[in-house]
Amino acid sequence: MRTLVVGLGRAGADLHLPVLARARTSVRQLFDDRPIVACDPRRLPAERPGLAMVGSLAEAATLLDPGDTVAHVCTPPSVRAEVMAELAERGFRNVIAEKPLASDTDDLARVIRLRRKHGLRIAVVEPWLTSSLTVRLMELMRGGTLGEPKSISIVQNKPRFRRSLTRPGHQTAFDVELPHGVALALRLAGSARVTHAAGYDLAVGDVVVPRMGGARIGLRHNSGVRTEISSDLTSPVRERRITVEFEKGSAVGHYAVSDDDDHSQLGVTVNGRREHEVLRDDSLTEWVLRAYRLFQASGDQHARGFSFATDVVQLLSVAKNICAEPVIPAARGEASPGPLAAYVR
Repeated sequence: MRTLVVGLGRAGADLHLPVLARARTSVRQLFDDRPIVACDPRRLPAERPGLAMVGSLAEAATLLDPGDTVAHVCTPPSVRAEVMAELAERGFRNVIAEKPLASDTDDLARVIRLRRKHGLRIAVVEPWLTSSLTVRLMELMRGGTLGEPKSISIVQNKPRFRRSLTRPGHQTAFDVELPHGVALALRLAGSARVTHAAGYDLAVGDVVVPRMGGARIGLRHNSGVRTEISSDLTSPVRERRITVEFEKGSAVGHYAVSDDDDHSQLGVTVNGRREHEVLRDDSLTEWVLRAYRLFQASGDQHARGFSFATDVVQLLSVAKNICAEPVIPAARGEASPGPLAAYVR
């Protein structure tokens, strides 16, 4: 299959292109050996072997057979529906969308209508769901050796000052790391509802970026498990940690914090004894390989994953609505900055 990458920001240029290079080398039969086509009118990346740049989707359509191409949509969430609409009009049907699938339920409804109207097969990027660590956690959740799971805590911290201050591709901190955490919680403990949520602004000196400092969300699963997910985008350290408390012990997992390494770690404590395990975990490459294999199969093999991704967007939308106003201006009695991406105190 051919590949089209739309959007060459952080996700497209620094994640999808390197992962595609690894995937094309490891499983050659899944991919056409002609160059990847990339489209982003706003950016011209450095020359890369095996990459053909175009200035528009119209131009891309002249170089590719849309029926045998997977289009990676790596644009900000707020314009994904618009990009998918143009792809669909030009005949592309196989789409990989960066997380979250949509920024809110209105955009989600547009994507759902596009999918139905044009018969799109949409896979939403969720590498944690193919992670070796997630597989091990699922085994613990279902194995019974630690008893019934009681609670889950997910922490997703990293410093994100430069991107939030200079390239406001995301509208809130709920769109950055939390889609991974919510998806992971649903995979481990099943369907859930939002019990509480909070968000806060990013402040650097006199500059404030509303809603981009961090966020947290509480879930109560139908299974009875409670989950707390938090993300601090002003943290001085990077951390992607999950803790699952069971009746008879606990499990603490650490996902890889960047594309610099491809290992995760798991510590399990039961009856006072702790066991530690290091896992090879190139989860995004594995996810891409699986997505392409499903695109080659007949029918829409991504339908279940698409439904799962809509559940994630709906929960995040509820959380955003709970804490729709920025924290800092309200706390100081100042006027809300409205739709501006940043303002000066």
